[in-house]
Amino acid sequence: MLGKARLALNDPESALEALRRAQGGLSVPGEVQDGKFWQAEALFRLKRFGEAGALYDEIVRTDAAGPLAPEALYGFGWSELELGRFEAAAAAFRQFLAAWPEHSLTPAATVQLARALIEDRHVAEALPLLSAFATKYPGSKLRPDAQYLLGWVKYNNGDPQGGLTDLQAFVAANPDHEQAASARRLIAQGLGKYGNRAQLLQSYTMLMQQEPPTAEALYDAAGIANRLARPKDFDAAWSKLRSDFPEHPLTRQVALDLAKQAFKQKNWKEASALGQTAASSNDNAVRAEAWLLIGESELRLDRFSQAAKAFEAVGAVSNVDTDTRFRALAGLGLARERQKEWKAALTAYQEVVQNTPDTTLRDWARDRAAAVKSQIPKSNGAPKQSNGVPKPGKKS
Repeated sequence: MLGKARLALNDPESALEALRRAQGGLSVPGEVQDGKFWQAEALFRLKRFGEAGALYDEIVRTDAAGPLAPEALYGFGWSELELGRFEAAAAAFRQFLAAWPEHSLTPAATVQLARALIEDRHVAEALPLLSAFATKYPGSKLRPDAQYLLGWVKYNNGDPQGGLTDLQAFVAANPDHEQAASARRLIAQGLGKYGNRAQLLQSYTMLMQQEPPTAEALYDAAGIANRLARPKDFDAAWSKLRSDFPEHPLTRQVALDLAKQAFKQKNWKEASALGQTAASSNDNAVRAEAWLLIGESELRLDRFSQAAKAFEAVGAVSNVDTDTRFRALAGLGLARERQKEWKAALTAYQEVVQNTPDTTLRDWARDRAAAVKSQIPKSNGAPKQSNGVPKPGKKS
């Protein structure tokens, strides 16, 4: 009784300790099974799913007709689901539904079976379970969960319009559900692919009004506004994303995308400023690309010291792709050349010449290295300047 009370008070560690102490003194078969069941419940709460599943399974195997068998089989199936053993989980839930079709846990077992089938990539098999759920279990508290899964399954199984309809109905009826944010994002993505202009505007408004706001929703809203060529709406979404979620990876990604646009428009200062935001990303690829963009922008602003620091920052990022790495080295060489630091420039150029797989960049770096090398003995002149690092496939 103490163990069960502690579990009710959400103290599974202490509950498990009490239940294990009790187990050694239990002799009546029903009490022994009861003790094992509540230990399994405590272990499940502690996320020790392997141990919990073993106890649940033992109860079912030793007393399949006992009063605890339904709950134990359900617990075993859920433990297998949490462990990623989806085929075993699906088998357990199927067995439950066949043996106890009128049990109070039957609606939950139906939803769990659908989840197991989805995770095991048997999406089509989950569809009939979810389609019939509202009719079979009209009073179930899990109707919203089934409705969300139904929309997800339809959307990803050849019926995107039907899925979007179900997801929109789900969000309208359950705006505060834990899956509502995921549903809104899927709706936005779906309307982006399949919706008309009016539907896209509706999705934009829904995403912007989501409470509480999420970075994912604002990111999708910005994408919709960009697709519809509505710059004011894009600015509204971007401003809210940047202010509400300044450290989020999606904020960094949008900043990088905007920096690229500014660079193409030759707005070097804006490109550099936005690149600084993107450069704080935890994603190595985003961070490296942002520093490269900052360096190339600073070069064009004739701020060579800042450019060199940015290019060096690219080299400090782990697992940088080859193109980004050697463009940064070429840029570093150019920045050092403009600062008349000939030896440092030559070192950077020579590394590009020796290692880059890009023939255009190699030829360009070879020319710059030759020009710089001629200055090292004299140090009283400057080679003919380059206008910038060439793009792949183009001669400078």
